[in-house]
Amino acid sequence: MAGFQAASDIAGSVRDGSTTAAEIVEQYLGRISDRDGEIHAFNVVTADLAREQAAAVDALVAAGRDPGPLAGVPIALKDNMCTSGVATTCSSRILEGWVPPYDGTVVETLRRAGAVLVGKTNLDEFAMGSSTENSAFGPTRNPLDTSRVPGGSSGGSAAAVAAGFAALSFGSDTGGSIRQPAALCGVVGVKPTYGRVSRYGLVAFASSLDQIGPFTHSVADAALALQTVCGHDPHDSTSIPEPLPDYSELLDAGVEGLRVGRITDLPEGADPDVDERLEQAFDALRAAGATIVDVEVPAFGYGLTAYYLIAPAEASSNLARYDGVRYGLRVDAPTTDAMYMATRAAGFGDEVKRRVLLGTYALSAGYYDAYYGKALRIRRLMAQDFARAYEQADVLLTPSSPSVAFPFGSKTADPYAMYLCDTYTIPANLTGDPGMSVPFGTGADDLPVGIQVLAPALGEPVMLRVAAELERTAGGAS
Repeated sequence: MAGFQAASDIAGSVRDGSTTAAEIVEQYLGRISDRDGEIHAFNVVTADLAREQAAAVDALVAAGRDPGPLAGVPIALKDNMCTSGVATTCSSRILEGWVPPYDGTVVETLRRAGAVLVGKTNLDEFAMGSSTENSAFGPTRNPLDTSRVPGGSSGGSAAAVAAGFAALSFGSDTGGSIRQPAALCGVVGVKPTYGRVSRYGLVAFASSLDQIGPFTHSVADAALALQTVCGHDPHDSTSIPEPLPDYSELLDAGVEGLRVGRITDLPEGADPDVDERLEQAFDALRAAGATIVDVEVPAFGYGLTAYYLIAPAEASSNLARYDGVRYGLRVDAPTTDAMYMATRAAGFGDEVKRRVLLGTYALSAGYYDAYYGKALRIRRLMAQDFARAYEQADVLLTPSSPSVAFPFGSKTADPYAMYLCDTYTIPANLTGDPGMSVPFGTGADDLPVGIQVLAPALGEPVMLRVAAELERTAGGAS
């Protein structure tokens, strides 16, 4: 976003002593104070903690020690990542006021890297939604047009970067919850390969789909953020032990000789302005030396239905722990069973209840094979279809979102209409492959359009390379 300093520039200026982390954090806290009452990107602003962390960074610089690659960079974290001493609510009444006793791996890694936490961001309750209208603490507004949603479920994290409240933010992506809000807010958003970033300390929604990733102002900052948080973690059994490449190395290499796939059987439903930008993105990459190839992914269109069986099924299991006994909200009642039901009825919002009921039904005796088992088979077919497509193309391009940011309330009465927001992002969660959204021109009402770049597992380097080329040429998309 124009007018906001790059995270790499902030870190460089703090490291070389041309500015201080304390000065930087006051600038960002000032922006938050001026405008977050209107935007509501944050559930909590950690001003005192941010000042303490900034002072610690400045002390390291003064002592001639390395403060880390994100020295003094103000960051925001989605409020489903455990932070020691700071409330983590998942924007749910059932966890209101809960303070974790430990830091998640990503949180700890960012702190060691010198980042400064300015707050925990709002989200759709337990990350279930596409608009951040499902938060128990009220919606987040899109900084570009406050009458419209920022996307979801990581809407607060996307809005924090778009509004200049944080130089970097982190969200979680279970079915598009980083890429879709990134598109609607006009920022870069990345879902890494499943297992590339530790999920230890991320409050689970659907454990086989969840992945943490960054929101940034640029592709270069996205590469820096990934370099910082990716890596093996023994606390996470799904963490990939492969060594990390240099994600920044090829950002300036261009796309000469790369094969960019156009999915010929992509589900319809994108607005005409979004389709037009996608075509311009293909044209831009072709002009830069890439070859555009047609590929088929027959199972792509089944992703939405498979996802809305698999994700709720996993959620119904993961959310069973919120019972009023161990932590969080407790509604007293005459018996244990009555307390359990009263607590969950009061603590969960409508969308969470809807998905838990759906998931429980899909896992129940007599329906498991007909629904959940069939969805798992579709997931396998989808992985096979994408693997064949990547034999023909290095990356694939789709819209990130079927539309630009939409007005508040326009989809809340029709859950299926809201679920369609994730049509293009869900497949990468089902396959575990990486995907990212990069801003590419504007659409209706002069609002940003995001283009999604998809790559095979561990294909972040080529994905970032193509995204960087789109970023360089985005000025011609209007």
